[in-house]
Amino acid sequence: MQTTADRGGSFGPPACDVRNWMRASPPGIAFRFPRAESSPVGGGARTARPRRRVLKWIAAACLALGVVLAGNAAYIHAKALLAQVLLHRAWVATQATGVPARPWPWADTTPVARLVAPAQDVDLLVLAGATGRTLAFGPGHHDGSAMPGAAGNTVISAHRDTHFRFLRELAVGDALIVEMPAGQRFHYRVRGIEVADQRNLRLPRLPAERTLTLVTCYPFDAVDAGGPLRYVVVATAEGALL
Repeated sequence: MQTTADRGGSFGPPACDVRNWMRASPPGIAFRFPRAESSPVGGGARTARPRRRVLKWIAAACLALGVVLAGNAAYIHAKALLAQVLLHRAWVATQATGVPARPWPWADTTPVARLVAPAQDVDLLVLAGATGRTLAFGPGHHDGSAMPGAAGNTVISAHRDTHFRFLRELAVGDALIVEMPAGQRFHYRVRGIEVADQRNLRLPRLPAERTLTLVTCYPFDAVDAGGPLRYVVVATAEGALL
């Protein structure tokens, strides 16, 4: 994969996997153990009781924390799925009228393309802009990169644990299809996959072939978001179906 700057300059490290503000951090939990008084008879039993109570409190706190974290994770995934439903409705309206339609009244972005991975049964709407707020609802097209089908490099980012989770299943040779509002469909074939440090990652603006680059954070199962590694999938165009 070409990672050095090509003519026309290069893109900086793609924004990706911004830490979600909805993920709560557990409060600190501290316990003070009472000093056990020495007793020649039965002292051990009296000391064990408060310790058992403390262990029960710890177990209850851990259970509550697990429920909260699981609930947050479920909420994030549910929001991502619901957003795609609303985006598909906006996409149908956009194709019918030719005017970009907002997926919800207060949205500050609109769908600009449809990304399909046939082998992985994935069908996603791509939003304009790859900001942290946009990526919460779907893949984002990087401002300044080429539009699909045009000469240059089309760069799209999304979160590793929601919309771009399927990238781990992609293989070299797999097909990708990008549909535009006017109905054009551009076919791509995956040519390379690599893990790169975002501090050294430079994506060419004008590669020799029309290129589609998909970027997400890595590793896919990382507990904490925001690491330096990026999973990069590069596909080249095979032609257009009008």
